[in-house]
Order: sequence, then structure tokens, then C-alpha cells
Amino acid sequence: MISKILKRFSMKKLPKEESTLSNVKTKENKSNITPTRIGELGEYKINIQLDQLPKSCMYLSDLLIPNDKAKSGYSQIDHIILTPYAVFVIETKNYNGTIYGDRNRAKWSINGKFPMMNPFNQNYGHIQAVQSVLKNVDSSIFISMVSFTKRCTFKVNEELRKIQSNDLIVYDTELSEYITRKNNVLKLQHQQPVFSDEEVLRMFDELHDANITDFEVREKHVEILKAKSSKADSDGSINQVETCKTCGIGVSVKVKDFCISNNERFKGNIYCFEHQKSLL
Repeated sequence: MISKILKRFSMKKLPKEESTLSNVKTKENKSNITPTRIGELGEYKINIQLDQLPKSCMYLSDLLIPNDKAKSGYSQIDHIILTPYAVFVIETKNYNGTIYGDRNRAKWSINGKFPMMNPFNQNYGHIQAVQSVLKNVDSSIFISMVSFTKRCTFKVNEELRKIQSNDLIVYDTELSEYITRKNNVLKLQHQQPVFSDEEVLRMFDELHDANITDFEVREKHVEILKAKSSKADSDGSINQVETCKTCGIGVSVKVKDFCISNNERFKGNIYCFEHQKSLL
């Protein structure tokens, strides 16, 4: 039995049949991560933050796991961190501007203009999916974290920035700091670890095995989400904000439609007014 877990893993580029999980868990076997989808570069930067966590922690990134309550039948989770004291589920956002929000409101906004779904409500669904895999882990053990880039300014409930909360909104550059601080608080509360090294490893294995790596399934999941977003746009209730490919700022439905209708010029990408001009 492994007595000490020496390394965390990112699962972005490790299909199940190629993972070295069951063999050696050392620094030499750490996988190289190549950004392959929109927003993944930002998540790769998060992985660099997660590499700074204590060696008793493990993490997985970009998981697609079954969720019978979701429209697509799956939940796509940006990052899960397994620690001796808690399970952190992280939703990352790549927006630019002032984030206005209240924990108890279904809708938040960017710059007071562009609506977005309450990210903690979104992450709650992700936590439920993780719980369906980690069946013996109590719901009180989960910490919900939403990470934004430093291009944002927070105008949200004060408690969402306080380390005592189980719902935390953070900047990507302070992610490892907040996880470490939260673990220190939990360490004082529990006096001893909630999970042993072996239990952390078992949870890692269970989540790794539940992760869907099939390309077609993942593409279908994305298509369903896009269709849902398009329907929301037509109803005047935007669940997912479209953002500029260059700067990440939210754009209106009108701007999005303009970019899509000018496919030859924008190559299927979406740009804000300022960066549309740069392509002239």
C-alpha cells in the first residue's frame, strides 16, 4: 500500500488506457498539458497554481462525468482537488470586467450589462455529479470555488471572499493560497485528517475511472450546451455569456450574431467592437 502520495495529477491529456496512475506517481511521470479547447489555456494556468499545493493533495482537471440531472446527461468539471480535509470543486471563468452578484440570486452580471448564471448554482450541479461518484463522502466535505482572472473586479457578497465560507470566489492567481488557507482552517476544526492518504488515492481512482474521455461523447455534450444557450438567447434570458476571443469581455447577443454572420472575416470566432476593428 502506498504510504504517502507524492504528486498531484492533471488528467487533461491522460486517457484511461494511457494513465500511469496504477504504476508510479512521481514527478517524472507528470504529463505535459497542451491547450486544445477554448478556455483551456486559462485552466492550464490554474494547473500551475494547483502544482503549488502540498504533496498530500491530488487534483484532476477537465472531467466529464455522468449527471442524470443535466440536460446533456453529463457534467463537465474544470478542476477537482482532493485534500485530507475537503474536496474542492472549482469552476473557472475567463471574463473581463466587474462581476456583480449575490449568492442568493439566480442571475449575476458582467459590468452590470451582460447577464450570467450564478456560478455557484452551476457548480452545485457539478458537486452533485461528483457526489454520485464519491458515494461515501458527506456533502459538508465539499468546498465550492469559482475562479476569475485578474481582469475582473468583484462586487459580490463579502462572505464569498471570507475563508470561513464553503462558497468562495477567488482570482486565479490566489487559488492555491485560498485552498491552503481553507485547509488550515479545517485542520484546526477537525484536529485530524478526514481522509487518509489511501482514501485520497481511492477517491482519485474513482473519479479517474468515471471520467468520460470519448471524443464523440464530449462533442455531443458541447453541442447540447450550445443549443441550450441559443434557445436562451432567443427567449431573452442569457444563461451563458459569449466573450471576445481576444480580451475575454462579455458581448451582447447582437455582437455575437454579427460575428457569426461574418464567418469569412471572423473565422467563426466572436470579438468585441474594439477587436473587430483590429481585424479590418
